[in-house]
Amino acid sequence: MGEQVIISRRFNGPPDSGNGGYSCGVVARLLGGPAEVTLRCPPPLERPLEVVRRGDGGVELRDGERLVAEGVPAELELEVPPPVSLAEAEEAARRFPWFTGHPFPRCFVCGPDRRAGDGLRILAGPVAGRPVAAAPWTPSAADCGPDGTVLPEIAWAALDCPSWFGTHAFHPSSGLALLGRLRARLLAPIRAGEPCLAMGWHLGAEGRKVMAGSALYSAGGELRAAARATWVILAPER
Repeated sequence: MGEQVIISRRFNGPPDSGNGGYSCGVVARLLGGPAEVTLRCPPPLERPLEVVRRGDGGVELRDGERLVAEGVPAELELEVPPPVSLAEAEEAARRFPWFTGHPFPRCFVCGPDRRAGDGLRILAGPVAGRPVAAAPWTPSAADCGPDGTVLPEIAWAALDCPSWFGTHAFHPSSGLALLGRLRARLLAPIRAGEPCLAMGWHLGAEGRKVMAGSALYSAGGELRAAARATWVILAPER
């Protein structure tokens, strides 16, 4: 039997598939560095997915014959805005737009129905006077490895949903959107119990594709990770 991974039900986005950022992070961890990961279908939960390592240095996740995701090593070029303060992030989180009406209220990252320590509860809202969304985040030990630092796939997850709210808070979409691609770079470790903040901002749109940036900062303003996301607004029939 070859190399396999399983996405636990804890890490859902929609009820029956993996959170996009977490799933991208699982692929990126297989590559061991900065990467771009494209999701080709909703990642299934609690099922062994085959890891296929390609000759070009890329990696695929497959569910039988179905391609779930593919990743390639890739550097991130992104202009990251200066951080907001932790107090500003806490205030912005009170304006989280989906406290009610969330399409996936138990999303691992931004689900308001998840309790602290189970989900990440990064509930990003618009920052007063700036075109960014932000929220505080203090990682729990459950999201860290034996050395007490946040697992790479958790950091990728934390970069996911804030990018959407950095767009949605200022350019509301009437359609349901799912993460299609994430390119990220982890710059410095984040430790369990360390207060941090997540930020997201709009980068543009093209048809049903929405581009956004995101970043994780320490409470003191040190950039820990950044990402560029591509979201796909689903057609109404889907």
